[in-house]
Amino acid sequence: MKKILLTAARSVWLIFVVALAARLAFVWHEERKFPHDLLAPAMFSQETGSIAKSLATGKGFSSPFGKDTGPSAWLTPVYPLLVAGIFRVFGVFTRASFFAVVFLNALFSSGVCVAVFYAGKRVAGTRVASGAAWLWALFPNAVMFPFEWVWDTSLAALLSATLLWATLELAESKRWRDWSRYGLLWGFTLMTNPSLGSLLPFLLGWAAYRAYRADQEEREIKFRPMKPALASAGIAILCCVPWTVRNYAVFHRFVPLRSNLPLELYIGNNENYAPHASWPPKISKERELVRYFHMGEVSFMEEEKRKALAFMRMYPRIEVSLIAERFVAFWTGLVNPWRGFLSADSPLVRVVLVCSTASALGGLLGIATLVWKGNLYAFPIAAYPVVFPWLYYITHSNLRYRHPIDPVVLLLLAIAVGSLFLQTPVPQAADKTQVDSAKSV
Repeated sequence: MKKILLTAARSVWLIFVVALAARLAFVWHEERKFPHDLLAPAMFSQETGSIAKSLATGKGFSSPFGKDTGPSAWLTPVYPLLVAGIFRVFGVFTRASFFAVVFLNALFSSGVCVAVFYAGKRVAGTRVASGAAWLWALFPNAVMFPFEWVWDTSLAALLSATLLWATLELAESKRWRDWSRYGLLWGFTLMTNPSLGSLLPFLLGWAAYRAYRADQEEREIKFRPMKPALASAGIAILCCVPWTVRNYAVFHRFVPLRSNLPLELYIGNNENYAPHASWPPKISKERELVRYFHMGEVSFMEEEKRKALAFMRMYPRIEVSLIAERFVAFWTGLVNPWRGFLSADSPLVRVVLVCSTASALGGLLGIATLVWKGNLYAFPIAAYPVVFPWLYYITHSNLRYRHPIDPVVLLLLAIAVGSLFLQTPVPQAADKTQVDSAKSV
């Protein structure tokens, strides 16, 4: 009986089903709190919903704030197109379309269990892999976000975990087809959530290096990984070219992926943070939206960039302090998590704060474990929490921005816990049999 239970607990498909059930149960619990006629409009009243509405009603990729403001590159096209397709089938801003989007988000989020399981199995064996998948299945943020955010958040988490899995597999492949597919995966990712692009040179570079080392160890050069690695990068870039060409044709400016980075930079670096800031704040969302409506997207973004960079140059000490605050907010959820924990009026908020902070600390221990053990896969896994957050340290932070790398953070947590209780050595070389037989770190 014990053996049967252990086998079931390590079944990735059982974990997937439990994850999906948890997310749908949260949806059922939360949606009852909204009046029927307000649920969909409330949840779709942001940039993704507005752009998807424009697409579904034949106005093109435009108007991210509901008002007709013309063409936009506020977001990359994949997720708004998915939502627009749902609008065409179930209606624009209807309850049916909202539940269809949420169910799709829940599927994306649950699918992360599969990707993180197989990535974890290669790194540290089946027991750690199943532990990481269970952590993701029941992680409060992952359970909540498919309902809370009609955004690419859950899809980005799935792509992030899949990229790690694919990178670990690719390092041992000598087939051009695999390297080409890897480039296509990156192209789709960049068209979904460009912030993950910060990981591209590190993951692809590591895969090429490992393939080169494996080739050298064979003493007979049969495969030169530099060419397929460059081909992968080229394919990823080519996937972005049609969108970039569209943006240039519309805006007469080079906008490779998204246009809104200057605004995000200004949100976190503006006069409200100056030493003698006034009250009420000079900078507000409403004021910036009015400027956006009057100036148009390109001119507005150019002005935001100029002001943000001027503030950063004028107040370098404040900027260092803001980066430190964003670091804390990125990993815990709040600039002052302890104060937020004490003042929270909801047990759920406290659970999220505790789980977010604990997983961040566990991720740090996981990196230390991989490095100390000399694990072959330490570099690509550590790149996620080390490299990815810097965009948000410089702009502004919250837990939604961290979510794409949460699967890897939880894998690191599982590795750290596994190192305390499981004694089988970690893989030290790219020998597939050794990797697959490893049961823990």
